[in-house]
Order: sequence, then structure tokens, then C-alpha cells
Amino acid sequence: MPHDIVNGHIGHIGHNHSHDGDHLHSHMPDADRAEELKVLTTQFIEGFLDAKDKMSYLRIAGVPLEMADPLGGPTMKLVDVTLTTEWQVGTASPSFGSQELSYLPYPGPMVTERTNMGLIYVSLNVKHVEDLRNFLQSHPATQKD
Repeated sequence: MPHDIVNGHIGHIGHNHSHDGDHLHSHMPDADRAEELKVLTTQFIEGFLDAKDKMSYLRIAGVPLEMADPLGGPTMKLVDVTLTTEWQVGTASPSFGSQELSYLPYPGPMVTERTNMGLIYVSLNVKHVEDLRNFLQSHPATQKD
């Protein structure tokens, strides 16, 4: 098992260990989790696009065809799947001592594309869009204890 010495202390990096004797779990930095989620999302969307039978793909992936209404109404049904592509063409952030945003448009090579999927559930009373990233984060196969 690899060990690193940091500030005179021996530590375990990127391994499984038990804190309370009940279960093992991995520690993954937030940046790594975000990158992993990005990869999973991309692969899920590509698989969906390539699938000849979209409903079978969703079933195999564990996407529920029905969902409880969080407000206690009738069960919501999956009726649509949307794909949204966005391009980040710049960034804006608060400026020190000003009500204006500090805006930095990107030069062409820095423009990035991202695609996301929405799972749309409806009932007679409500419409709910489940973001694919939220679904993947809560899906048992992608959970990190």
C-alpha cells in the first residue's frame, strides 16, 4: 500500500481503509470527482445517442420510468429526454468595489463545449427535470462511500 510522508506524518494516498471497522471507502478529491462525473456523463450521453433502443438503454442504466412527486401528488412518469449543448465563451465574476462584473471573453481556442441530459418527468400536477449529473451522483453504481 503506497504511503506518502507529508509534514513528518505518514499518510495513505488514494487507498481504501476503514474508519470505524464497518466498511471500506475511497477518498477522492473533489476535482477528481468532478472529472469522473464529467466522463460518466459524456459516456452515458454517447451510449444513449448510439443506442438503437433508447428505452432499453435507460432501463439497463437504472433510470426510473416513474418517480414520486416530492409534494406528495400522483407519481410522475418519464416522458422526455433532452440534450442541451452549451459553449462557454467567457467568464464573469464580481469586481472588487464595483457593481459591475469583471468580464473576460475567451479567445477561440479556449471556448469549451459541454452537453448535458435532462430526464423529464410529469404528472397531472407537476413537471420535473432530473439533471443527468444529479442522477449519476445518486445512482448506486457511481456512489463513493
